[in-house]
Amino acid sequence: MRNDQSMKTSPPLLAHVVFRFGVGGLENGIVNLINHLPRERWRHAIVSLTEVSPEFAERITRSDVHYIALGKRPGHLVRDYPQLLRVFKALRPVIVHTRNLAALEAVVPAWAAGVPVRIHGEHGWDIHDPEGRRHRYRLLRRLYRPFVNHYIALSQHLSEYLEHQVGVSATSIAQIYNGVDTARFYPATGARASITGCPFQAPDQWLIGSVGRLEGIKDPLNLVRAFVLALKMQPAAANHLRLVVVGDGALRLEADAVLAEAGLRELAWFAGERADVPQFLRGLDCFVLPSLAEGVSNTILEAMATRLPVIATHVGGNAELIEPGMTGTLVPSARADALARAMLAYFGDRATARRHAKAAHHVALTRFSLATMVAAYARVYERSLAAAGIALPPSVEGLDAPLRSPKTTPLQSVSHS
Repeated sequence: MRNDQSMKTSPPLLAHVVFRFGVGGLENGIVNLINHLPRERWRHAIVSLTEVSPEFAERITRSDVHYIALGKRPGHLVRDYPQLLRVFKALRPVIVHTRNLAALEAVVPAWAAGVPVRIHGEHGWDIHDPEGRRHRYRLLRRLYRPFVNHYIALSQHLSEYLEHQVGVSATSIAQIYNGVDTARFYPATGARASITGCPFQAPDQWLIGSVGRLEGIKDPLNLVRAFVLALKMQPAAANHLRLVVVGDGALRLEADAVLAEAGLRELAWFAGERADVPQFLRGLDCFVLPSLAEGVSNTILEAMATRLPVIATHVGGNAELIEPGMTGTLVPSARADALARAMLAYFGDRATARRHAKAAHHVALTRFSLATMVAAYARVYERSLAAAGIALPPSVEGLDAPLRSPKTTPLQSVSHS
């Protein structure tokens, strides 16, 4: 599974454990981290409990990353413990970093394999527990707490949940916001950029857009219902207002049906999954995130960095990213009427939309930089290893070196155990 190199000559291995390695904000954060942590100090492996998307893995620019897809069946992970134990013993990582509840159980075989540091990240909740209130899930997190050395929470909201609901000591929690890659996500120069394949290219059209999985937790049906309602509230807006969505999922056909029933299908475009999200965002006039739950949304940060006015639901860490009336607008979740009014407000007041977009861009650059995020993760990793008595090789560039925008490198391999 890896070259037989001594820890004395080879950087320590960091194993990232996820439920699935494919398109998603959590997974995109891992890509950014792997691409920008100093190469001479860290090696990486990605252990997916289910599958690895080769297309998504191509976003990682390092050719030495090891990918393992376990093909997990539905149900508890316990029956897969022997397989995970073999994987961790073969890889010999110094850190296993699990993410979200679906991967938390992997800390047990990591502990059994003698992995010195087990870190768990909380990125947000899913459709089964959108507000983090299910007693069963809190109990599960408490059950595995003794096997975790340190926690990383993506928002203050999640940090407080871990401390007060799960019983994790505050000293064992690091709160680290996602960072946005401003070398990829930056504003359009001059007029709105053209989106390849988009049927709405006229300069007098005003494009409201969203990026996300078309699944229940992201609530795309609320977005299309709000779009329909906005045009009922202000029929004249149908001459200019358009909806464009990047992403795919189980609710795609239902979203289509809502628009078709309202006779508005020709005013919306579902682009499917796309690799050119930065260019897509530069082709928008306003960004909307209608989720039922969020940790810290990468897409909000990317829209802010692209200098777009942002409308998002008041859930999870969204309120930590957006200051209403200054950098964007927050609305209650699952409320199509509130979302429709927010859309119409920016559509009708372009000066306010531009002012909020400019302020959001400034916040993205100064508070949510990728360099800040990578440095914070590196500190947690280094301090955890130091506490375990493990030294890192010296850094050639150092954590303060500027982050480069790496060139794309083809995926080397996807391994299956």
